[in-house]
Amino acid sequence: MNDNTEVKVREDETIPRLGEIGLSNFAPYLMNRIMGRYNATIRHEMSALGLTTPKMRSLAVLSVIDGLQIRELAVYAVVEQSTLSRALDQLVADGLIRRETDANDSRSTRVFITDAGRAAFERIWPAMAKAYSRMFTGIPDDERRAFVATLQKMLSNVRKHEI
Repeated sequence: MNDNTEVKVREDETIPRLGEIGLSNFAPYLMNRIMGRYNATIRHEMSALGLTTPKMRSLAVLSVIDGLQIRELAVYAVVEQSTLSRALDQLVADGLIRRETDANDSRSTRVFITDAGRAAFERIWPAMAKAYSRMFTGIPDDERRAFVATLQKMLSNVRKHEI
C-alpha cells in the first residue's frame, strides 16, 4: 500500500481513505446503520406475525408488484435467492403467497400474494410507515424528495439488474 491518504478511483479521480472521510460521512455506513435501525424497529411486529425480514420484504414487494418471477422478487426484496426460496416455502405453508408456473415459460415460477398475505402485510404496514416517518422527522418535504431522488440515482449507478 502506498502512503498517500487518497485512493485513485479513476485516472481523473481520487478519494480520501475511510479514516479521513470518517464513518459519519461515509454514505454506505450511514445507509447500513439506518436500515439496521429500521429493521430492528419493526422486528417485534414482524415476529408477532411470524415474519422474518425476507418474508416481510417479499410481502411488501408483492403488495405493490404482484406476480413476479422468483428471480425478480429476489432483486426487489434484496434477498439472496437461496434465502428467498426458504422464506417463500414458509409463506406458501402459511397461506400468505402462492406459486404458479409462468404461462409463458414453464421453467419459471411466479409468486402471488394471497388475501391472507395482503392482510398480514396490512397488519405490519403501520409499524413500517411509522418507522419510515420517524426517519424523516424534522426533515422538510423538499429535502426528503431530494434525498429519495439522490438514492434513486445512486441505485441506478450501482444496480446490476434492469429493475
